[in-house]
Amino acid sequence: MAQEGTGAMGVPGAEFRGVTQLALDAKGRLAIPGRHRETLTGTSDHEPRALIVTADPSRCLLIYPRATWEPMQARLMALSSFNEAIRALQRLLVGHADDVEMDGTGRILIPPALRQYAGLDHRVVLVGQGSKFELWDDTKWREQTERAITFPAGGIPPELNGFSL
Repeated sequence: MAQEGTGAMGVPGAEFRGVTQLALDAKGRLAIPGRHRETLTGTSDHEPRALIVTADPSRCLLIYPRATWEPMQARLMALSSFNEAIRALQRLLVGHADDVEMDGTGRILIPPALRQYAGLDHRVVLVGQGSKFELWDDTKWREQTERAITFPAGGIPPELNGFSL
């Protein structure tokens, strides 16, 4: 749900959180939940419904408004492509980035190549991640959640030491 926060998604004060189970239609379109539409697309007169969908190394998709994506892309592309790890990430994120537009009913078309990359068929999960959304295949999301809640002995990242909910 969009909440007041630190300024995500190109709209001052927007933060995204929560998990929503959805379905792609036969054409690969995703209906963005109404509570996220305005905040996700912004209110600018310049391409107000423009979004970027790209691949994530975790085999899910990332959804950004163009205004949020463009500075990130510029920073990534300013890094040295002589470093193979950086070059691989540039290929993945920028190479797979696709411009999509939300239609009047709040749907976006997930491009076929990105649906294939993430293994999206029909049942999907939209996951708010503060400044963006992740789009997961439902089965892969459940597997990811199981891995997230089972830490092997001593496997809690050191950055979480002292962190309390």
